[in-house]
Amino acid sequence: MRLLTTVAALRCYLTKRCSENKLIAVTEDLRLDEITGWYQTAVGLVPTMGNLHQGHLSLIQRARQENSTVIVSIFVNPLQFAPNEDYQRYPRTLEQDQKLCEQAGVDAIFAPTPEEMAVPQKSIQESKVTQVIPPSAMMTGLCGRSRLGHFQGVATIVTKLFNLVQPDRAYFGQKDGQQLAIIKRLVADLNLPVEIVACPTVREASGLAFSSRNQYLTATAKEQAAALYRGLQRAEAAFIAGDRNSNKLIAVVQQEVAMVSTILVEYIELVEPTTLMSLEKVEEEGMLAIAARLGSTRLIDNIILRDRQPIIAIDGPAGAGKSTVARQVAANLGLVYLDTGAMYRAVTWLVLQKGIAIDDECAIAELTNLCKIELTPTQDLQSSVQVWINGTDVTQVIRTIEVTSLVSAIAAQSAVRQALVKQQQSWGKKGGLVAEGRDIGTHVFPDAEVKIFLTASVSERARRRQEDFHKQGQSAINLEQLERDIAERDWKDSTRKVSPLQKAADAIELQTDGLDVSEVTAQIVNYYQQRLSQC
Repeated sequence: MRLLTTVAALRCYLTKRCSENKLIAVTEDLRLDEITGWYQTAVGLVPTMGNLHQGHLSLIQRARQENSTVIVSIFVNPLQFAPNEDYQRYPRTLEQDQKLCEQAGVDAIFAPTPEEMAVPQKSIQESKVTQVIPPSAMMTGLCGRSRLGHFQGVATIVTKLFNLVQPDRAYFGQKDGQQLAIIKRLVADLNLPVEIVACPTVREASGLAFSSRNQYLTATAKEQAAALYRGLQRAEAAFIAGDRNSNKLIAVVQQEVAMVSTILVEYIELVEPTTLMSLEKVEEEGMLAIAARLGSTRLIDNIILRDRQPIIAIDGPAGAGKSTVARQVAANLGLVYLDTGAMYRAVTWLVLQKGIAIDDECAIAELTNLCKIELTPTQDLQSSVQVWINGTDVTQVIRTIEVTSLVSAIAAQSAVRQALVKQQQSWGKKGGLVAEGRDIGTHVFPDAEVKIFLTASVSERARRRQEDFHKQGQSAINLEQLERDIAERDWKDSTRKVSPLQKAADAIELQTDGLDVSEVTAQIVNYYQQRLSQC
């Protein structure tokens, strides 16, 4: 692991690392196509102010799973502190942070001084540095009322870090819900080529959200501070029971927190999670947020409330039977089957129809963003979704060997996935879906209520695929060749730069060797019903 403290060293490191990764990707397996080779260069950034704790380590762990190179920035940003805040006494523990990063598999730490970042050790109001100013409506509510200039300071430094590191992904915790929403908006508005990955809040045993400021609290104060999360949990229970009104939900939190006299509440509010606009009632989704003080220590927390039917996300490698199982689970539970794989197959079919080269990513990006895909439910369990692209029914032709052999390469292209994921997430707002793919639970629906990772041995999947081809009347494929194809596709899917195949941390794995479709379906339905009964 390298410790880098200057911009020049960071740029040198990233240039060298990128070159090395490209070389490794090409020389490891000469059979791999050029596109796959590039997927080994993904860079993940975890921006922090140091004094790392379990919350930070969970971000690093996620970044390590999804990227070839992981950079952790450690920078106590003077621009986000007001003159009366704790910039000078904010904990700085670089030596300890280095040890934690090394243990977590971080490739490099970027720990510049304010001078190296070209920002004075002054508040944003006093600074003359060029500033990035998010929409005022997103900054003036919640924490913005008492922390004037805070989010300008955050946005300015985060933008500088994005420009310096040029990451493919950047990782932020849901605990700082307002910051997360603002950074997502920043990236969207400025067309920055970085994916913002939101990670769940990590908590102490009491429920208190991990924070660097927790160290200011005594053991007694920590116990008292846990009332914040208890209040949010009580509101969530009320929400599940049917309460949707803002005043009622806020009152539930207030009642719980009021039981601890040492807590001084700054605000309890219900807002829309992406726009941060105040809500009177939760129609689809709301963020119930709280800020409070114990003595001089300021703490924040939040919880997301969703008024939707549950989503079942089924992931797993090629040939694991995800489509068949997902269709039967949907039919069994009366949910909608969202055939995301069919969407990628439809695009692949259209690429072939148009005669576009598989590596012409620009042409494919334009084609994908202009095409119209429709999925229409049918009564046929074997093909429960009719697939249309640009008005053409492609339900059957997208299952050919030609499409199957190329869909993984098409699906791995960033522009294709961005366009289709956006549409899938739009369909998922109301819930009530069963979706399957290779990044449904990790990327498309990371908040799915039920996540399944369906898998089987390569030999078992090859045998099933051979049977499918036989049933479709297609020419016989050598079983050994199918095994090689499936193994190579597993490698491509798990190492691709965009949304690699992996098991979500909160997913249950089902190994299906020796099980038929009905047995696998029954297990998933049973697990789904157990989860619902616990809510």
